[in-house]
Order: sequence, then structure tokens, then C-alpha cells
Amino acid sequence: MPIPEDVTGDEIDKDVRQELQSLPKTLAEDVAKNLVMVARLIDEDPEGAYGYSKVALRLASRVAAVREAAGFAAYANQKYSEALAEFRAARRMSGSVELWPVMADCERGLGRPEKALDMAGAPEVHKLDKAGQVEMRLVAAGARRDMGQLDAAIVTLQSPELASNAVQPWTARLRYAYADALLAAGRDGEAREWFAKAVEADRDGSTDASDRLAELDGVEFVDALDTSETEAAGDGEAAKASEEDAEDGDQDVDQDGDQD
Repeated sequence: MPIPEDVTGDEIDKDVRQELQSLPKTLAEDVAKNLVMVARLIDEDPEGAYGYSKVALRLASRVAAVREAAGFAAYANQKYSEALAEFRAARRMSGSVELWPVMADCERGLGRPEKALDMAGAPEVHKLDKAGQVEMRLVAAGARRDMGQLDAAIVTLQSPELASNAVQPWTARLRYAYADALLAAGRDGEAREWFAKAVEADRDGSTDASDRLAELDGVEFVDALDTSETEAAGDGEAAKASEEDAEDGDQDVDQDGDQD
């Protein structure tokens, strides 16, 4: 697949670059460039990212970072079985537990929420950093919802991290998930409160909490670029004005005829 001229491969994380040092220099550069493309496209063009991940995988399947990137590209395309296999391979190679939450979410994607809950209670969770533990809580709550256990999902999300006023990278998503679970349970007032709190924490627009809050408040958005209705209304008013002018002209003719 073509690599844009502005991609050098130096853009990758230093830890990944260190992993690639086990490869011949030219090969390492090619793999790095494909990994850069995966990272660049994965949000806006998941299929494109998946294509580049397959190239990197073909070139260096024994590198944990490559398997991880392939896993996330597959995950972004909802290829959960493939993603899970790649994440497991990356974990075996690196010995890291940081992929545990996304592996559990793959189990959800495969229709196995019970397995995801089992993983949420596994010893590996205690080895995760705070961000990983919060992510695992989100996955577990999602699994509860998959199983129709709304109250349990709400309880799962209740935590010191949720109650904290400090804003962390995960705060907006945690508050959003809690608000969404409350809304699903019919607790609209509480849901509105937590959507508002999610908006406060969502500094980079990672959620649509502001839109959800507006919906609860009954606010309707009008597309400023959609002028068709406005133009139609304008045409209607113009036509009405023309009709009125025509009627006035007829009346003038009648009056002139009467005078004659």
C-alpha cells in the first residue's frame, strides 16, 4: 500500500521504535511507516488502517507492537475474533497486561459478556494502572447491560473515580457511561445531571455528552447549511406577494372600467 511522502517512520513511539531495532534497518523503517499509517487512519478510515496493519503484520509478525497494532485495527473494524487473537499474541510476546480490558471487550463483541465479566474479576486487573482499571470497569458495566442487568451496570460504575471532582483522561467517558446507564434505567433526572458533569470533563470532545444533554432538555438543532426549507419558505412568500400584486392590478382595472 502507498505511503505518503511526509511519513518517515520516526513518528512512532520510542518504545515501539526500540522493539523494531531487532529487525534489519530497512525492514524496520518499512514496518514503522506502516504502523504510522495505522495510527493516522484508525479513527477516520478504519478499513485503510486495517490494510496497513496487514502489511506490517506480513513484514514483522514476531514484533509485539505490530501484533498490537493489528489487533486495534481489527477491533476498529469490528473483527473481534481476529482482534482478540492478535491481542493475545501481543500479550504473550510482551508479558504486559495492559491489553486486558480491550481483550475483554472483544469477548463482548463476540457475544460472550459472561466471559468479559470473568476477566473483570481476574487477578490481571489488579496489575493494571488506574486508567486500565477504569477501562475494565467500563467494559464490565457494558457486559452487565448486554445481559439486561441495568441496575448492576449502574452499581459497577459507582466508584471513587466517578465520585472524584478531579478530571482525568477517563473522567468524561466514565461519567458518560454512568449517565447513559441511568437513562436506560429510566432515571432521567439523574442522567441529565451526569451528562452535564460529563460535558464539564469532556475537554477534547471525546463523547457526544453535550448532544445527549441537549436532547434531554428538548433542544432541537437546525443545520445551518441546510437552506432548502428557508428557500422554500422564501419562494412561497414571493409567490404569495405576486398573487396579491396581481389581485391589486385586477381591482385597479375593474375600478377604471367602472369609471368609464
